[in-house]
Amino acid sequence: MPTTDVPPITLSASVPRQLDALVVGLAEASDAEILIGLPEDVAKSLSKTTGLEPIALARRFGASAKPGRTALLAGPAGLRVVVVGVGPIDVTPEQVRRAVGAAVRLVAGLPASAPQVVAISLETAEPQVIKGAAEGALLGAYSYRPATGEAAGISQLVLVSPSRKPEARQALDLAATTAKAVNTARDWVNTPANLLYPESFADDARQLARGAKIGIELWDDKALERDGFGGILAVGGGSHRKPRLLKLSYAPRGARFHLALIGKGITFDAGGLDLKTADGMYTMKCDMAGAAAILAAVTAIAELGLRIRVTAWAAMAENMPSGTAFRPSDVLTMYGGKTVENGNSDAEGRLVMADALAKASEEKPDLVLDVATLTGACMVALGERVAGLMARDDQTADLVLDAAEAAGEQFWQLPIPEDARPKLESKVADLKSTGDKYGGALTAAAFLSEFVPTDIPWGHLDIAGPAFNSGAAYDYTPSGGTGAAVRTLIALAHALAN
Repeated sequence: MPTTDVPPITLSASVPRQLDALVVGLAEASDAEILIGLPEDVAKSLSKTTGLEPIALARRFGASAKPGRTALLAGPAGLRVVVVGVGPIDVTPEQVRRAVGAAVRLVAGLPASAPQVVAISLETAEPQVIKGAAEGALLGAYSYRPATGEAAGISQLVLVSPSRKPEARQALDLAATTAKAVNTARDWVNTPANLLYPESFADDARQLARGAKIGIELWDDKALERDGFGGILAVGGGSHRKPRLLKLSYAPRGARFHLALIGKGITFDAGGLDLKTADGMYTMKCDMAGAAAILAAVTAIAELGLRIRVTAWAAMAENMPSGTAFRPSDVLTMYGGKTVENGNSDAEGRLVMADALAKASEEKPDLVLDVATLTGACMVALGERVAGLMARDDQTADLVLDAAEAAGEQFWQLPIPEDARPKLESKVADLKSTGDKYGGALTAAAFLSEFVPTDIPWGHLDIAGPAFNSGAAYDYTPSGGTGAAVRTLIALAHALAN
C-alpha cells in the first residue's frame, strides 16, 4: 500500500513566527522586478546583516523572475528564505503551481535535523491561485520513500493569504485531496514490480477504496476465464503472477452523469515473446500508470463527495515471456466475442484495455475515457511532457482539454484518421491488434474504438510520455512516477458533476 501522504497545509493571514523556511516570489512588473510576500522584519534583518537590499541580495545568489528559478538566502535565526521566480506579476494558477513546486522541492531536499515547517508567502488571494499554490507545495514536497527510507523532509506547510472567504478554504481542501491522489498514483508507479503485481496492486486499491463510499468488484484469473476476458488472460498468461480486473464504483445519490474510466495496469512489461531491449525494459514498472491514475482519481472524487457517478475499471496483468505466453499471430477471443489477431506481443496494453472497454460499455455510461501508457509513437509525436488525446468527437475532446487546462496538465488532440481502421484488417480474425509502422498512436486508438459502441462518447488518453520522468526533477514534477492525468480526471469530474 502506498505510504506517502501529503503534509498538512493550512491558511494563515500572516507569516508565522515559528518557521524553518519561507518561500517568497520574484515577479516581473512593468520594466522592473519586485519581491512578493517578504515580511518587513525579515527584509530589515537581511539588509542589516548583508548591507544589501533584499532584491539585490537575491540577485547576487542567482534569483530572477524567470519562472521556477530559485535562490536560497540565509535569514534571521536560521530561517531559510527561498526566492522563486514567478514570471509576470499577473500570474496564472499553473505559473504559481510550478514556482511553488520548485521552491518547496528545494526545501525538501535540504539537509535538516528534523522535518521542516515551510510557509509560502506570495500574496495569493484568488481561489484558483490558492489551489495552484497549495498543489505546487504539496506535489513539490513529494519524495518516494520505501518502508526503510528516510524521514519526511517537510512536516507542515502554511499558505499565507489575505483571503478569509470560504472559497479559499474550499480551494485549499480541494488541492490537498487532489495532491494526495496524485502522490498515491506516484507511489504505485514507483513501487518495484516484484512488490507491485496484479494481485498486490488490486489489494492496495481495494484497501484504499474501503475508506470511501466505493463499491468493489474483483475478477481473479478464474473469474476472468469464466466470463471470457480473452485479452487480459492472454497478456497475463506468460507470468506466474495471475491477472486481475478491478472495478471501483462510486454512485452518490442524485448523480445524473455516469463517467466510466478504464486504466491500463500492466505492472511490468517485458514485451512478452516480442521481448523489449534491456534499456527499454528498465522503466516498465511504470506501465500501470493509467490504472494508477483512474484508481487514485475515483477515490479522490468520492472523498470530495462530487455528485457524479464514476466507475473505474483497472485491467491488471504482467506481460512476460514463457512457455505459456501468447504469441504473435495468435487469435484471441475478447470479452463480448470479437476476435483479434495478435500482431505484436509488446502491443499488449490495447488488448487488456479492449476487454475492460467492452465490459464497461455494457453499463451504457454517458462518457467513457481510457487512460494508458500505450504507445512509444505518441512520445515520438509529442515528447515526454505532453500527453495525447484522441476522441470520436470534438465535444468529448473539448471536455477533456478544458479539464486539463484547469488542472495544469498538457494534452494535445491527435486525430483518428479514416485510414487507421483499414490498417487493422485481418484475414483470420475480426481485426488485428497492430497496423504498420506509421502513426502507431492513431491506429492504437482506432483499435480501442472498436470496443466502445458508437453511440457512447469515448476518449483515449495516451500518457506514455508524461507518466514517468526518467530525468531530473523539475517544478513540482519528481523523478520517476508523476501521477499524470489524475488532476485532469478530478477536474473533469468537477465539471460534469451536477
